[in-house]
Amino acid sequence: MTDTPQATGHAPGQTRVQTRITVADPRIMVNLLGPGDEILRLVERSVASDVHVRGNEITVTGPPAENARAERLFAELIELIDNGETLTTDAVRRTVGMLEQDTTERPADVLTLNILSRRGRTIRPKTLNQKRYVDAIDAHTIVFGIGPAGTGKTYLAMAKAVQALQAKQVNRIILTRPAVEAGERLGFLPGTLYEKIDPYLRPLYDALHDMLDPETIPRLMQAGTIEVAPLAYMRGRAQPLTAKVLTPDGWRQIGDLAVGDLVVGSNGLPTPVLGVYPQGRRQVYRVVTQDGAETLACGEHLWTVRTPDDRSHDRGARVVQTQDMIGNLRRGGVHRYELPLVAPVQFVPQDVPMDPYALGLMLGDGCLTGTTTPAFCTADAELAEALEAALPGIELYRKSEVDYVLRNANGSRGGVITVNPVMAALRELGLAGTRSGTRFVPEVYLRNSAEVRLALLQGLFDSDGGPVTQRGRSCRIQYTTCSERLRDDVLFLVRSLGGVAYWRHRPAAGRKPGLAVLYRSDAFVMDIRLPAGTQPFRLERKRVRYDATGGGRPMRFVHRIEPAGEMETVCIQVAAADSLYVTDDLIVTHNTLNDAFIILDEAQNTTPEQMKMFLTRLGFGSKVVVTGDVTQVDLPGGTTSGLRVVRQILDGVEDVHFAQLSSSDVVRHRLVSDIVDAYARYDAEQQQNQAVRPVGGRAAGRGAGRRR
Repeated sequence: MTDTPQATGHAPGQTRVQTRITVADPRIMVNLLGPGDEILRLVERSVASDVHVRGNEITVTGPPAENARAERLFAELIELIDNGETLTTDAVRRTVGMLEQDTTERPADVLTLNILSRRGRTIRPKTLNQKRYVDAIDAHTIVFGIGPAGTGKTYLAMAKAVQALQAKQVNRIILTRPAVEAGERLGFLPGTLYEKIDPYLRPLYDALHDMLDPETIPRLMQAGTIEVAPLAYMRGRAQPLTAKVLTPDGWRQIGDLAVGDLVVGSNGLPTPVLGVYPQGRRQVYRVVTQDGAETLACGEHLWTVRTPDDRSHDRGARVVQTQDMIGNLRRGGVHRYELPLVAPVQFVPQDVPMDPYALGLMLGDGCLTGTTTPAFCTADAELAEALEAALPGIELYRKSEVDYVLRNANGSRGGVITVNPVMAALRELGLAGTRSGTRFVPEVYLRNSAEVRLALLQGLFDSDGGPVTQRGRSCRIQYTTCSERLRDDVLFLVRSLGGVAYWRHRPAAGRKPGLAVLYRSDAFVMDIRLPAGTQPFRLERKRVRYDATGGGRPMRFVHRIEPAGEMETVCIQVAAADSLYVTDDLIVTHNTLNDAFIILDEAQNTTPEQMKMFLTRLGFGSKVVVTGDVTQVDLPGGTTSGLRVVRQILDGVEDVHFAQLSSSDVVRHRLVSDIVDAYARYDAEQQQNQAVRPVGGRAAGRGAGRRR
């Protein structure tokens, strides 16, 4: 290119120069001119210099500054063509608009930033502000896109969401908008809830169909990978106030929890509560697992599950709502939804008055009546030796082949009678005087370290339990007790170690006596599976049989879901990385949105309370985009828009970005931009007139000083 100054007949002192641009590739020149030279004519109208084309050379004549603008415009257009773009008049207008803003960003970089491509169609930003908006989504966790309709706020956010899903940066997409008209006013309309609110979500569906193959969308929505729901129905991921949550100090009702309290997460460790959100009175459901565990939750409550398809294709867990599972719990007689099991719960270790393995043996085969010296009954000499070794100062005196008395080795010395340490420990634990139907595991053992709990179970299983093998199947543990309370305690111990336990009731009435057994009490028979690496037996003969086939993998499935009426509910947010916490019967559930790309559309129609609720549901590994137009609020009169106040509240908060788009970013018909500007001028004039109007509403001077 060369610049050649030359004199012209223009105003004195105004220097005009000539700049020549040579285009080597004829195909670029053809695209640069456009059909019927329409691109060239648009460029001529867009610059103050004169533009002439001859062959492969473009001559620009005008003041140096104007020539420089024209030269930069042609450079950007040529760059677009080099990148494989076909020039359109719209692309030229947008390039001119960006150059007029005199920024460091190149228009060619903006108009070639591809987000998604499908079937020959590419989604990309078309204005400088749109590119900054897209870049902010990449760089920040929470982004607010605020601007008039038609600026691509929601569309670009959805394209980034689909891009993140395809790149496996997130596991699911959640699209929501506040349907202010979709509440009780639509109650008279026929159809289900989602049929009623479908018109308010239709724009989100339409955008999805532009970005994904239509046949894949129902499958992704059924799997919970994509969720589209109104904001009012997204918030209620809740449990009744009376639902129990496991804490390091034991069970507490969820309604009694407060921010800062500790609960047990899926990894068995304590995690703090970050938020408590009352949800009001809601319809709840009883969720029952195949091993008899159950809890209550609302229809929108979240569950982490794996299906047979997930396992067969080696896919990770998915997140579904309670209502997604109703009527879909089995496939061909096989349970569909497997819940995760809690890792061994790590309670704070406590000192105990008796070795836990020894206590397990005594609860199984010991005499604890307190009317005589403690005794133990077993045909396994190995167990008697293990019991004696676990109780310092105690020696087992053998009275018969199966009966032993636990004597105090230091008793009656010097004529002084000392208390049997075993009896002293039993009294301290409240077990003295209990019989087979009233025995239990003391609290100090239930809420103790995993090592203490396992040792106690091993004592119970070595005495009153055993391995059960079946041909072609892994080994399970069977344990029997006549105490209902002890049954519940064993259930807790097994589940707190990551296992699963089934039980059945065996009545004594009507049972035919055995050769040496007279059934006087009902019995509870339990079938138990513990996780791999957890050894349930110390007795060698039982351990060898168990290890021969292994214990298999404990599994817990959703077995039944049934309505349980309306109740006052609450939801909590926990700080665990997976947002999981442990509820009734050690069922693992969760309440927040992890590894998700969440878009709140039409956010100007949220209240400040709704906005706070939505933002505080953010989980780990998630990204949130909030879009809206503060000039189009549809809330009832007097209600403040949450989008209008959130900027003041979150101003300066790290990792939160506010992107402002304007009429120049409208990507619909050109008239839309003009309409937006016209309304903005009208609103400004109305506000100005309102400000100068005198009190009383009469024009200044009208009737002034008039007297009768």
